[in-house]
Amino acid sequence: MNRIKFVFFGSSEFSNIVLNTLKENGFEPVLSVTNAKKPLNRAELESLGADVFIVASFGKILPDWLIYMPKFKTLNVHPSLLPKLRGPSPIQGAILSGERMGVTIQQINERVDAGPILTQKEVVLEQNLGYREIEKILAHEGALLLKEILTKLVNGDVQGVEQDHSEATYTKMITKNDADVSNDTDDVALRKVRAYEVWPRARKGDLIITKAHIEDGKFVIDRIIPPGKKEMDFKDYLRGNKID
Repeated sequence: MNRIKFVFFGSSEFSNIVLNTLKENGFEPVLSVTNAKKPLNRAELESLGADVFIVASFGKILPDWLIYMPKFKTLNVHPSLLPKLRGPSPIQGAILSGERMGVTIQQINERVDAGPILTQKEVVLEQNLGYREIEKILAHEGALLLKEILTKLVNGDVQGVEQDHSEATYTKMITKNDADVSNDTDDVALRKVRAYEVWPRARKGDLIITKAHIEDGKFVIDRIIPPGKKEMDFKDYLRGNKID
């Protein structure tokens, strides 16, 4: 069992994969904070005497008193190659933009995803993977990177490198309107099916598109969920329905 004392902050499936991978490799947190809506208990956190705090998709901006509390401050597992794709939706952003994918371990500071980089790794993936599978892969790779860097950090064998902020790009909070493919090019429509696989799910009109592909340069819908019904083949749906 690794003896580095850390508190883990995470409130998503990405977080769960990171934490479980850390545990499988002998890194057990002294506390795991999974509810981003619950107020943070400063006295409790101080009493733990943690060496470092770790954040992975927590869904909450952490206050300054928290990020600088531990001796080795607070690290973030971010699923992009920072400074590219800062913000709340880096995986979706990478799918939509075609940006190189990867994961970064960085020290958190007062600006979102702008702190020094401790290490990062590009992850080359198969084409046309959806969000769910990409999330699993990047979370697993992020946990392994974190495992490698933690011991170096507490031993003083690694220093953060300032990001080139002039190269930064940003992602935004996703809304349901973002998932509409009605007026998109064929390539963008397919990217939305992949990027919004979990939520809000790509849609055309009132049809949710769950699977599609490009054939002869055209966007082809394979599977859908009609309103109030179960998922089905689009061809079967077309036998009894018309769409614009």
